[in-house]
Amino acid sequence: MKLNERSLAFYATCDSPADNAGFLYKRGERHTAYHRRWFVLKGNMLFYFEERESREPVGVIVLEGCTVELCDSAEEFTFAIRFGGTKSRTYVLAAESQAAMESWVKSLSRASFDYMRLVVRELEKQLEEMRYGVAGGCAGGCRGSPSSWKPKPSELERSLERPLALPTVLPKENGCAVWNNASGVTRPPEASGCDEDAGDGTPRPPPPPPRRRASSTEVGSAVLESPSSFCRLHEWYGREVAQLRRDWLERQRGPRP
Repeated sequence: MKLNERSLAFYATCDSPADNAGFLYKRGERHTAYHRRWFVLKGNMLFYFEERESREPVGVIVLEGCTVELCDSAEEFTFAIRFGGTKSRTYVLAAESQAAMESWVKSLSRASFDYMRLVVRELEKQLEEMRYGVAGGCAGGCRGSPSSWKPKPSELERSLERPLALPTVLPKENGCAVWNNASGVTRPPEASGCDEDAGDGTPRPPPPPPRRRASSTEVGSAVLESPSSFCRLHEWYGREVAQLRRDWLERQRGPRP
């Protein structure tokens, strides 16, 4: 990103919210005297002004590749911004109170993009662990690699895996027990009746009806008379319906004079 003094001055004085702002004492680079300056922190840029009402900043510190730490000095509540490298400058600042110093050290330590990148990675890791934990049914947290976790089967899948069980008290229709066609449950039919028990109090299923063999003439006639299309079948049933409708209309009209 290309920046110049004009764009930096506009960004420092615009209405965008600041992460922190207040007066700090800044030690000079050549002279060790401290000067009171108005500091404004926006993102990873720390601007400082001569006065609070100044229209342009005196300087800016880009908080990348640096560390914020407390330092020993004659002044109270001092801390330093140190950059890596032998020729890099170290900025020594002093706050007006212990609470102000802690607030500035905390906000300056979290201003760099490196810190934000670490926070995003940690949040993504926690979100991934929560997703796998919810999918695996781990209330207290699961251990192991995410690839070894398997999602918890749903209630529908568990119900399909369980074999269907017959009810203890079977419903009856016309005095005979009605048996469910459960998979894996087969019972031999009994020739007695539907009122007999199997000995343990469970009613036996009724015997199947005898099969009737169709003659060759019936099979042939069924094949010959089967409708070839839906229109033909509709015409067959429509004749009877039309005749019934004509009879009903004649009855509604009454006897002819």
